[in-house]
Amino acid sequence: MARLSVNINKIATIRNARGGNVPDVCKAALDCERFGAEGITVHPRPDERHIRYADVRQIRPLLNTEFNIEGNPSESFVKLVCEVRPDQVTLVPDGPDAITSNAGWNTIENQDFLSSICGVFSSLGIRTSIFVDPDPEMVSAAADCGCDRVELYTAAYAEMFPRDPEAAVAPYIRAAKAARDASLGLNAGHDLNLDNLAWFVRNIPWTDEVSIGHALISDALYLGLEETIRRYLTELRK
Repeated sequence: MARLSVNINKIATIRNARGGNVPDVCKAALDCERFGAEGITVHPRPDERHIRYADVRQIRPLLNTEFNIEGNPSESFVKLVCEVRPDQVTLVPDGPDAITSNAGWNTIENQDFLSSICGVFSSLGIRTSIFVDPDPEMVSAAADCGCDRVELYTAAYAEMFPRDPEAAVAPYIRAAKAARDASLGLNAGHDLNLDNLAWFVRNIPWTDEVSIGHALISDALYLGLEETIRRYLTELRK
């Protein structure tokens, strides 16, 4: 059954807009756990416009559930991950000026680089996941990089879902089967929400984890954080 990891970046965005420590991202992470989240995700970027490196260091010892750090494996990012030692690191090829993640890795062209990074993290006992588009070829090549899982970039699925759910999920089923055939774990994330989440995991029931931030935190503005997490967990278990 897919686990829910809550990305708390947007909570840090609100804090940073005003300065100070309101809302408190550490408290938010612990509240998410208390309300049933099965993991916490953060995505620190070089400009620290939301989650800061200092936040990552503060959050790590507080958590009782899985901690997932995602980001582009720059030198500073690799050093942070090696220092903090999360349960999982998700490698994302976003540039420093990217508003949000917008593509998966070309795991063929970047195989040497990704293999070296996966080797570093694996030697520390950190599960590695590579962010990929729903392309079976890229999924299979990710396995050659030595990662433990892939995370499917679900923006295209979310965009097509309102018009044609079956067509939207079809390429993700093919990519997910490629991951299973390669003995890779399977994560998914980006634009998953209360409308499209259940259909995704119903069609790909071997999904290990979904990472959801923007939609979940936006829903929490209306529903409250506890009720929102409850609803996302309900969708995962339909």
